[in-house]
Amino acid sequence: MTFHRTTLVSLAALLIAGPALAECGIEAGSVRILSNDFEALRLVNSEAATCASETVTVESNATSEHKNIQVPALTGNPAEYTIAMVANNSIVPLLNDGLIRPLDDLVAEYGQQLQPNQLIKIDGKTMAIAFMANSQHLFFRRDVLEQAGVEPPTTWEGVLDAAKAIKDQGIMEHPLGASNATGWDLAAEFVNMYLGTGAEFFAPGTAELAIDNEQGRATLQMMRDLTQYMAPEYVTFNANTMGAVYQSGNMAIMQQWGSLAGATIDPAKSTPEVVENTVFAPSPTIGGGTTPAAALWWDGFTIAQNISDEDAEASFRAMMHAIRPEVAAEHPQVATWLIAGYEPGPTAAGVIGTAMSGARPYPMVPYMGLLHETLGNELADFIKGSEDADKALADITASYTAAAQQAGFLQ
Repeated sequence: MTFHRTTLVSLAALLIAGPALAECGIEAGSVRILSNDFEALRLVNSEAATCASETVTVESNATSEHKNIQVPALTGNPAEYTIAMVANNSIVPLLNDGLIRPLDDLVAEYGQQLQPNQLIKIDGKTMAIAFMANSQHLFFRRDVLEQAGVEPPTTWEGVLDAAKAIKDQGIMEHPLGASNATGWDLAAEFVNMYLGTGAEFFAPGTAELAIDNEQGRATLQMMRDLTQYMAPEYVTFNANTMGAVYQSGNMAIMQQWGSLAGATIDPAKSTPEVVENTVFAPSPTIGGGTTPAAALWWDGFTIAQNISDEDAEASFRAMMHAIRPEVAAEHPQVATWLIAGYEPGPTAAGVIGTAMSGARPYPMVPYMGLLHETLGNELADFIKGSEDADKALADITASYTAAAQQAGFLQ
């Protein structure tokens, strides 16, 4: 069996059968996990690995390339992985190709710990189990804002005002950050801001793109306006590079993933000033609206279709062990867990606040992936300042329409 590896760990040889069987109750099977690569998922992978024994193998591949790997890896028979960790967007290709199995029977037999909001149902069938919520939201330095004499911003217009005050007073030359790296990150910035306008991405009931409008232009204008307060290399920043600059004390405000909140205030990774003064707040609104300009996400797992029932059962039970209530209780700072008994701590404030303020979920429609890819490619010239909003929206519409026609979503 060939795995596409970045970080592949086999832990079966490290554990003995007795404790694993007692902990997880699995008699036999192969558990093979494909996931994204961030702290919460690495924790879940490591907890699943404790189910390994003389008769149960557990392997995991945590990689940022998981979205590119998952479809070909699960297409084989047997599939290379028994578990694919997914989110709102990455589950769609697996559903489209029939590569994951309904989980209702496994839920009924082994999922008593699950809460109703963890069951991701498609056409009445449970196709995934969600175990954490996520969103990008505002991180800011309380001390820097106080020094500049500005209130914590709740709108993107307020963020611009705060950044101007910080820069004009010479406190920081480049107080803002955003994930504007060409590709997935840049597209997510557009999606976040556009969601805040309240407009829809597509004409109702169709795959026809509908962003070439007033809201699309307002989204692009705000994205452009924010860059004047960013470091010159802002076009290279993804979430990790942006986070590193913030943690070093050289940034005052950023829209960052809630799943990175714990790392941001980790004394081993950030300066004392960052640790002591960082505030996690809901994502700001835009243009006088009331909807946070950020997508709500869930992360969870699916079970491959093209595997044996024995491996499917072993995989599901290993995941039930990996997301048991004790994991959330012992690691509350790692994620905004959807697990029973989880008590949110300070690091969950931004995600919860964004959700409670009415943020919209990332669209889970088959053609959203095409749009996201198109945005990531076509917005590069705009965010660099080399083309205007009209040209950017026209290019996005033309490129997306061609891709959607080729995929059969449009005639």
